[in-house]
Amino acid sequence: MGLLDRFRRAKDTDPEATRRNLLMEKGRLTDGIVIGVESDGGRPMVRYEYSVQGVEFESCEYLTPEQTEKIDEFAPGANVGVRYDPRNHSNSIVV
Repeated sequence: MGLLDRFRRAKDTDPEATRRNLLMEKGRLTDGIVIGVESDGGRPMVRYEYSVQGVEFESCEYLTPEQTEKIDEFAPGANVGVRYDPRNHSNSIVV
């Protein structure tokens, strides 16, 4: 494998999967609350809020296929785990 192949492979990776993997590996865990779930006929999108060091954050993301199988766990008002980047608290995922 040459040097150029390494760069090509990096471009072929899914940036969302890379972000999720990094947060699962290095992210900090906090509690969050589901605000709502929306769907446009495709994958469901969950909106949630969480707090880090007294600062409130609100975010949304598409649920993974595994999370979609447990959609009842993401009903509005449900407590969820949130992994966030300690260097950028607004970068987060529900777990």
